[in-house]
Amino acid sequence: MRLNGSQLVMEILLEHDVDTVFGYPGGAALNLYDALFEYKEKIRHIMTAHEQGASHAADGYARATGKTGVCFATSGPGATNLVTGLATAFMDSVPVVAITANVADNLIGRDAFQEVCISNIVIPITKHSFFVNRIEDLSDALHDAFRIAGSGRKGPVLVDITKDVTAKIVNYKQKKPMDFSEKPSFSDDDLNRFASMINASDKPVIYCGGGVATADAGEEMRKLMEIADIPAAHTLMSAGVIGYNDPRGLGMAGMHGTIAANKAFDRSDLIIALGTRFSDRVALNPSKFGKRAHKIQVDIDASEINKNVIVDLGVHADVKEFLTALLPLIKNRKHEEWIEQATGWKKIKGDVKSCDAELHPSEIINTVCENTDRETIYVTDVGQHQMWSAQYIHHEKTKRFITSGGLGTMGFGYGAAIGAKIGCPDCRVIHFTGDGSFHMNLNEACTAVSQELPIITVIMNNQVLGMVYQWQGAFYGNRYSSTDPHRKTDFVKLAEGFGAKGFSAETPTEFEEVFKNALKEKGPVWIDCRIAKTENVYPMIPGGGTIEDMIIG
Repeated sequence: MRLNGSQLVMEILLEHDVDTVFGYPGGAALNLYDALFEYKEKIRHIMTAHEQGASHAADGYARATGKTGVCFATSGPGATNLVTGLATAFMDSVPVVAITANVADNLIGRDAFQEVCISNIVIPITKHSFFVNRIEDLSDALHDAFRIAGSGRKGPVLVDITKDVTAKIVNYKQKKPMDFSEKPSFSDDDLNRFASMINASDKPVIYCGGGVATADAGEEMRKLMEIADIPAAHTLMSAGVIGYNDPRGLGMAGMHGTIAANKAFDRSDLIIALGTRFSDRVALNPSKFGKRAHKIQVDIDASEINKNVIVDLGVHADVKEFLTALLPLIKNRKHEEWIEQATGWKKIKGDVKSCDAELHPSEIINTVCENTDRETIYVTDVGQHQMWSAQYIHHEKTKRFITSGGLGTMGFGYGAAIGAKIGCPDCRVIHFTGDGSFHMNLNEACTAVSQELPIITVIMNNQVLGMVYQWQGAFYGNRYSSTDPHRKTDFVKLAEGFGAKGFSAETPTEFEEVFKNALKEKGPVWIDCRIAKTENVYPMIPGGGTIEDMIIG
């Protein structure tokens, strides 16, 4: 069939089952948007308030659905506004394809209006980037983009297309999407050594990372926990893989993880790292992390093995395929004494209510969980509220907790919540945020209102930049430099100005009442929850510290 470049883009999107694109139009992208108008019955376009919101929405859509998210932007500032969103997706291994339109090829390199070399700018924060200035290269670049984004360790890919290419005519023959199924191979020797170390261990603990969630390997991992009677701790990115009430679950590990998880790593004789990279928020002091334990690791990305922590055995493999082959080699065992010790540490908790206040984060989150079902998708921004959410949400399923882990992107939440709701329209979406994070991208309220999305935003409003404020109090002698911005924002009135519904709450009773009212609304709702600026996140291990440095309250 004869198509122009923009129509070709639409056809390839359809070949990859793309039904939704998030973006913002502009001059260089006019041809793409003209084609979108032609294909509007097949491809839904969600116009966000800002291109960063579009990139976060594509990210949230991908995390919630397991599909590849897609976003569009025009040249220059439109393209550069995607950078933070692409970096966020890159750090958390989220498949996103960003398609940008650049100035015409004859203007490239001439400092033309809104010209920028976005394909070079994003090299460090994408799996790959393409610059397409020939119509003959467009099809292969787009097919490759989806293959690269969705295979191996998933991640974002950018395709930058010059405006003249989006208008040129080409003969196109439809293709089947490229095969994503090729996985790294592993040997019988890898399996046998891995199994023998597990079978010989007296105090094993599983260290479960986001790769387990991405690979849908939760069932296989839970079988390993059951067969070999092994307790397990999860990272921020794998919340939900281990159920909230799993008797062998130790909770989240790391800087703000549970005492049980961190003690188990410290006392274990074997740490089984599955789909995780020993990040500095878990292995805060790599040389002393799990110092009593042998360490074995499975990861889809070979570069992550022995990168942060040296392991005794590392296997480059898809964690689901590896666990499936491993399970028949694992002996049925009971570690009753170890299980009793490890789960017993769960009784030691950090300071849940660390100050004298009317309303505490734990009460807010418990009320939300008690009034929503297990299919609810929880999305967070970054800061104290993110850690409280990770600690207190009753996690039950994968792909139901969406947060920026690796990059720690304040302002991520609202865009991601929009993407999650668009991708999973039948699921309730709750957005937890802090007043600092929310101020960064609350402009996406107009998107939620325009699309009539019943997203409930719960704002933990302590009127300071809480996490940095906490660190300044603990380690900088209460010198609160630029963390109390003295803002006077009235979130209830602001919500109404956007066309959303606004509530406020200062006590647990008030919050429960307004939250139940919020559940009845058909559009977006904000709930301004006033909490104390002295409310801290505990436990806490300072950066570079060990279990001995843990602050409980």
